[in-house]
Amino acid sequence: MQPSGLLTTFMRGAGAALSVQLLSACILYAAQVWLARWLGTTDYGVYEYATAISVIGAFIASFGLPGVALRLVSAYRAQSDWARLGGLIGGSWRQLLLVSIGVAGCATAGWVWLQSTRDLGVYTWPLLLGIWNIPGLTLLSLQKEIIRGFQQIVLAFAPSLIGQPVMLLVLAVSWRSHRSLSSTVAMGLSLIALLLVLLLQWGWFQTRLAPPIRRPPHIYETAQWWRIALPLMLMGGSYMILSHTDTLMIGLLLNAQDVGIYTAALKTAAWVPFILMAVNAMAAPLIATLYAQNDQAGLQQLVSTIARWMFYPALAMAIAIVYFSHPILQLFGAEFVAAQGALIVLMLGQLVNVGAGSVGYLMTMTTYQNQAAGVMAASALVNVILNLVGIHWFGILGAAIATALSMAMWNIWLYRLVVQKLGVRPSILDTF
Repeated sequence: MQPSGLLTTFMRGAGAALSVQLLSACILYAAQVWLARWLGTTDYGVYEYATAISVIGAFIASFGLPGVALRLVSAYRAQSDWARLGGLIGGSWRQLLLVSIGVAGCATAGWVWLQSTRDLGVYTWPLLLGIWNIPGLTLLSLQKEIIRGFQQIVLAFAPSLIGQPVMLLVLAVSWRSHRSLSSTVAMGLSLIALLLVLLLQWGWFQTRLAPPIRRPPHIYETAQWWRIALPLMLMGGSYMILSHTDTLMIGLLLNAQDVGIYTAALKTAAWVPFILMAVNAMAAPLIATLYAQNDQAGLQQLVSTIARWMFYPALAMAIAIVYFSHPILQLFGAEFVAAQGALIVLMLGQLVNVGAGSVGYLMTMTTYQNQAAGVMAASALVNVILNLVGIHWFGILGAAIATALSMAMWNIWLYRLVVQKLGVRPSILDTF
């Protein structure tokens, strides 16, 4: 496919991804606002803390295979290698099902031990339910990347980003019509919504798979999967630390109420990079295709288009949120206005993230995932240290400063590597 054809495919796919992301951003934010209002600051903080534990556990259980699936599905489809494609889809799903159940079982044993040595208080049952969210989240992540490799963007993202929060809200409203909502109940309802979405998405995807892919014999190149997965896991693990260290450390060093207040800032700041996520959803497989074709001009054209598409809407969104930050945070409840300073700092970090361009995917969708993993690991370590110091001295504002600085650090570092290794310039500054 020529660069113009790839860009046409990108624009069409990115438009679909943007529509899904915009709708999902509205639904997710509304869900967070209503949960915060129904639960109150403390229970909402407990719910978000347990959710962070489940997300981190799901990442550990995935061992980087979702990233492998995204990369190899695109390659196998381009080569019409149906035997390997079918093996990858079925083999990776079965492997992660067993691994994720094992991880949840080990985490449950840890929960039992903690229960015997200390009182977990309000965290007790939400944490256990969060642990058993791990298998569902792991498989949902894998399914999303497999389907994304087929460039079926709506089917890849809509179930988890739209279907799951809508289902959770429906279940929560039904529950509240009979009795009060607590963090434990919210985690239970979240688990039910997750499992329903997981099964519906997988069933629908299976009906759309071409017969040659479903038909055996299949080829299982497990050793190759894991060889690619390990550096991706290191990079993803570092990103997980960068994404959740602030929430976890606030819970450990401060209290559940502060977690809830900070989460309101975190969720609101996430509006700034949502276009980045939408555009990257379609750009990742195209980056892999252009690199495989050794088409540097096409790759530069793609990343320049991405930079212009992403930054200006993100800047406008950031300005609007800063201006209306007080009434926006008040949607969660009067207590959440205390997160105003943290919100502004987090948005500055997100602007650097968007402005640098798709640097992460430019490294991982080519052959430089090892270097990217090293950058993310170093940034994650810096993030932990900065959070320890920042939270001790400045509370949730310190967590926001640590997160923003770490985000800026890894984006600038990866940008320099992209220029050096790939010879393309993906940032918004390079479009002038």
